[in-house]
Amino acid sequence: VSPCNIHLADIAEASKERLKELQAMPVMFHTFVVTDGEAMGHEGMKASLVSRDTIADIIELDARGHQMDGLIGLGACDKTIPGTVMGLARMNLPAVFVYGGSIKPGFYNGKKVDIVSAFEAVGAYSKGLISEEERHGIESSACPGPGACGGMYTANSMAAAMEAIGMTVPGCASVPAVAEERSEIMKQSADALMYLMEQEITPRDIMTKKAFENAIRVSMALGGSTNVVLHLLALAHELDVELSIDEFNHFYDTTPVLCDMKPAGQYVMDDLYQVGGVEMVMRMLLDRGILHGDTLTVNGKTLAENLEGVEVNLDGQDVVHDFQAPVKSNGSV
Repeated sequence: VSPCNIHLADIAEASKERLKELQAMPVMFHTFVVTDGEAMGHEGMKASLVSRDTIADIIELDARGHQMDGLIGLGACDKTIPGTVMGLARMNLPAVFVYGGSIKPGFYNGKKVDIVSAFEAVGAYSKGLISEEERHGIESSACPGPGACGGMYTANSMAAAMEAIGMTVPGCASVPAVAEERSEIMKQSADALMYLMEQEITPRDIMTKKAFENAIRVSMALGGSTNVVLHLLALAHELDVELSIDEFNHFYDTTPVLCDMKPAGQYVMDDLYQVGGVEMVMRMLLDRGILHGDTLTVNGKTLAENLEGVEVNLDGQDVVHDFQAPVKSNGSV
């Protein structure tokens, strides 16, 4: 029911085909979504957070009821990302998470627009600042195809956090929903799942306390959403990892915001992808000595090993700033 997740069944086919090549038998089942963008402004918003936990319940029911051997979980919006990973954590089967990717920006009169542009246009129209024709034009251009909201809102913040925590293959958070590279991400995720099943590695082996600290650190550096606090605490609860809300203050104090991302800034995930993506930001944090490089990830490599070939090049762009001139001297939450 939203652009965020509308393409997931299609991109899942790449993982299914790869699993068949690897002599596994993939079967697909669905949960659902209550998407915040459509739930705001009426009582539907009371259903939003409830939907996160119900998504985890559905995954548990289906996986437990059918005694599945491993799981690839796809999610791409505010609640399907944490809900899916919470379900994977609860089952503690070999599991890989895949983010469905961010939406490409739309264009109206030569300017980039996104879903928030549509919200702002409604306010501008109601104040008489723009015409009905312009309001409608922005609305019609804001969502040009599938993918989650482009700014560093909850979906992209949680996608980056799940890459940092080790539950996705490298680069998963940054690749846009419609990019050709997403098919390769799906195949790599199938390979990773088979490796995890062969080695009997489960989410509890990957999502340790140090891995959660990496997720918080990366979210702060990106200028991530306050909802990361809400969802990481719930995920930690599923895993019996001791994490308190007070611990986030340490990462706020010691992590500058390096990325000029919407809603506080001016860029979207597609812009970040073009200059190096979440991986480049993670490499910067690792080189700075404030990221745990020895944590395990779903492809069997450590976080540091996954980042070995990632180059940091900040020239000719202002999406990502260096530590000497950050967007903000301390974190976003």
